Amino acid sequence: MGNGKRRQPTLSQLRAFVAVAEHLHFRDAAAAIGMSQPALSGAVSALEETLGVTLLERTTRKVLLSPAGERLAVRAKAVLDEVGALMEEAEAVRAPFTGALRLGVIPTVAPYLLPAVLRLVHERYPQLDLQVHEEQTASLLDGLLSGRLDLLLLAVPLGVPGVVELPLFDEDFVLVTPLDHWLGGREGIPREALKELHLLLLDEGHCLRDQALDICREAGREDAPVTTTAAGLSTLVQLVAGGLGCTLLPRTALKLETSRSSQLLTGYFAEPAPSRRVAFAMRAGAARAAEYEELAAALRGALRALPVRVLDAAD
Repeated sequence: MGNGKRRQPTLSQLRAFVAVAEHLHFRDAAAAIGMSQPALSGAVSALEETLGVTLLERTTRKVLLSPAGERLAVRAKAVLDEVGALMEEAEAVRAPFTGALRLGVIPTVAPYLLPAVLRLVHERYPQLDLQVHEEQTASLLDGLLSGRLDLLLLAVPLGVPGVVELPLFDEDFVLVTPLDHWLGGREGIPREALKELHLLLLDEGHCLRDQALDICREAGREDAPVTTTAAGLSTLVQLVAGGLGCTLLPRTALKLETSRSSQLLTGYFAEPAPSRRVAFAMRAGAARAAEYEELAAALRGALRALPVRVLDAAD
């Protein structure tokens, strides 16, 4: 073992170094962590002295990390992440369901489930500061894994290492058609019918689009049946009402989206209907995992009024 007298780096030195490593610019790094530029520069120099290692290559024009700096930046960030987790854990122990909860939600879930989520949080967890971010799946996962978001509400399975899914419910898809369509208003529609339809889908990046394409493939359809796409379900339904084709809607979206037009009919598939699973997702080992599990259990109860099959925690 080395000299026991060796000084330890301070958290503010590590914070300064990580900021410089991220921004590669002293002024931007100083602004990002609310430090003056001389203080930031001094903190990084002090860290270099403490560690006995040159972390930065200072050229006149820009800041570069030295090879040692590249290696140690990863460690320094991990230390700060752990300190953040320590603070969060203490907060969770001291007062569960208080403070900020940054919830990420996909656009094909947000308008239909948020009323139930917000009502539940308002009634049962009034001290919780819920902050909602609506983004597509890839962006949400990035936010969860980087620590920008705490909890996600989205369609699963994700199959992402380090992410734990808390299943909430399964819901069927229904077929929304114009009034004069041969499948309009029918029940027991076979999936094979999807082979023949002119289907309208959401834009690239929406998981609902991928699910719809998967359902079409399962029905034996080879081509991607897409000529017209929309950024949201409301637009999609208006296009159907205008006679441009049919679309698949999750049951939770049906009431809100089809109430806007009298030019639509809903068809229901034969059992087992194509469906999707919606769940919470959290980081494995999250400090507030017990809270998220309790929130999931409470939400399952609150969703029984919706046209979904609520799942047990074990599912």
